[in-house]
Amino acid sequence: MADEAEAVGAPPGTADDADTRAAAPTAGAAAPGEVLRAFLKLGLTSFGGPIAHLGYFRDELVLRRRWIDEAGYADLVALCQFLPGPASSQVGFALGVLRGGGLLGGLAAWTAFTLPSALLLLAFAYGAAAFSGPLGEGLLHGLKLVAVAVVAQAVWGMAWSLAPDRERASIALGAVLLAVFAGGSLGQVGAILLGGLAGLVLCRGAPASTVGHLAFPVTRGMGGVALALFATFFILSPILSGAAGSQAMALFDAFYRSGALVFGGGHVVLPLLRAEVVDPGWVSADAFLAGYGAAQAVPGPLFTFAAYLGAVMGPAPNGVLGAAIALVAVFLPGILLVYGALPFWDAFRTRPLAQSAMRGTNAAVVGILGAALYDPVWTSAVLGPRDFAVALVGFVLLTVWKAPPWIVVLLMAAGGILLAAA
Repeated sequence: MADEAEAVGAPPGTADDADTRAAAPTAGAAAPGEVLRAFLKLGLTSFGGPIAHLGYFRDELVLRRRWIDEAGYADLVALCQFLPGPASSQVGFALGVLRGGGLLGGLAAWTAFTLPSALLLLAFAYGAAAFSGPLGEGLLHGLKLVAVAVVAQAVWGMAWSLAPDRERASIALGAVLLAVFAGGSLGQVGAILLGGLAGLVLCRGAPASTVGHLAFPVTRGMGGVALALFATFFILSPILSGAAGSQAMALFDAFYRSGALVFGGGHVVLPLLRAEVVDPGWVSADAFLAGYGAAQAVPGPLFTFAAYLGAVMGPAPNGVLGAAIALVAVFLPGILLVYGALPFWDAFRTRPLAQSAMRGTNAAVVGILGAALYDPVWTSAVLGPRDFAVALVGFVLLTVWKAPPWIVVLLMAAGGILLAAA
């Protein structure tokens, strides 16, 4: 998630440096209703992924509404980069806690930012079956090619920012090998853990500079309860799932563990979720990639892809209930972690060992995502030279032309239809 820090200094459409220096946080908390309205606007308009989301947040909430100052915002982004989970959603939740006066404000921010894209993907899940025949199949294939371009862009950008030297590049390579040869979620979790251990040995150095102070309305006791709940769900949900034999519990467990282990940004959830829902046969590989492609076309957090998966699942619960369980489960660990960490972050973030471990962990997630780029993304979507050409066009549009992802989705969906008709 470290690459997301770039958005703090250069968001789209923000004011100049003089305006930035002049901005000061507005004192006092507001009603959760104000938080809900502000984040509903962001949830409907924040296209472009987590890096862009942080820029939109800064423009709307730091510069325009002045809920927090620049130093405090940078410090908050640093915290959410350090934790597993969707960084932009965690930043939004924490800003809701700050402005809304506590947990209710945080939940208002999360709800308003998340629901628009979740509802759009739920609608796509219900309408996906209508895409039959050559044109419909071509459209779905185009969405799968979108996933190739988007994941390749993520690997490219994350490699430059998170594995820029020999030590971290070697950790990333080791993560690729472990993910390929061990396979499944075991290989991915092992790569993350071993990456952190390798970082303690190979990535020692001066800790990153820290600024600001977090003064959120969360006591250490409340933070401790949130961290205890995170650990309880993580430990007990697989045990209860196996003991009860409940598909609803198994669904919650699969998405909760995926959300708890995502270091490095929203795209890293792709291989974790695939291992949880495609490998056991809950969702077909084609439906998985088509939904992931559609997720690039909607505003808001990429983690709302979980709502689509919960809806299209073969075993019940699916539909609206499955979407709700999957959506809550995948976001819950990140919310509990950031709420629990707020009272302790100032002291912990300056420790060199913690930062060394995170350098190794972040490098490992580059390798995990690189392995996922080949299988299942590439192997399921690129079936010939023409598919490769269309995916390459999407990659160049994203990385060189900096085209908005929703435009790339539309162009490549049209390309898939043309390939099917040719």
